[in-house]
Amino acid sequence: MQPITLISLTDPGQALAKRLLTLMPGAEHLYRPQPFQDAVRERFQAGHRLILLCAAGIAVRTLGPVLRDKYQDPAVLVLDEHGRFVVPILSGHEGGANEWARQVSAFLGAQAVITGAQRYTQPLLIAGLGCNRGCPLEPLLALLDQILTHHGLQRSDVHALASIELKRDEPGLHELAATLGVPISFYPAIVLNEYADRLSRKSEIVFRETGCYGVAEAAALAHAERLVNHDYRAELLIPKQKNADATLAIARIYGNRDG
Repeated sequence: MQPITLISLTDPGQALAKRLLTLMPGAEHLYRPQPFQDAVRERFQAGHRLILLCAAGIAVRTLGPVLRDKYQDPAVLVLDEHGRFVVPILSGHEGGANEWARQVSAFLGAQAVITGAQRYTQPLLIAGLGCNRGCPLEPLLALLDQILTHHGLQRSDVHALASIELKRDEPGLHELAATLGVPISFYPAIVLNEYADRLSRKSEIVFRETGCYGVAEAAALAHAERLVNHDYRAELLIPKQKNADATLAIARIYGNRDG
């Protein structure tokens, strides 16, 4: 995955960046780097996705001289220091900045300001799941409810479930789908491995057991991208969470509810 750098210039911006680090714990945070323009340009040219907590004008003037094209430039978001607005200013579609802006705004309770042409209608949330053999409904439902509540979501926001083919015969997963009133799909490990580089973390243990480096996140992404027929990638809205019996992640993509 591309590295992420957050750059802040004010005390409120620094506090906001620290909040965002809980969403993207592997990210780098620079506070008032000197010289500012060199620090931003160096990371941009190295392929870092950027979150700039500053005025949009500063961002534009800083990055203007090093822009290449929308297929090569990494995604860049600009946020006001109080986290009210999230603006993708570069690589909105091709680089995934629009989807990233929606993820960040959902986390902060902010407004994503998407200025490019919108081809989507509404967000579709897919819950990807992994579980221990014979896992009953209760821990699956408890984990789902815990995650949804923490992120201000409801059961009705979940459009579908997905898991690995190895779990097709798990009654608990089918009971969860029935409880939610949504379909569930299963994917072979070879398909889930197509998403290995997009996982928040690869697990060698999971690979030895299943043949793929992660089940919940990969299944959520795989099913989301098969729901909607367009060229844009699903985003990992909520990385893998777990309890003693199961793992769960949520991916988001934009399309028609009946798609």
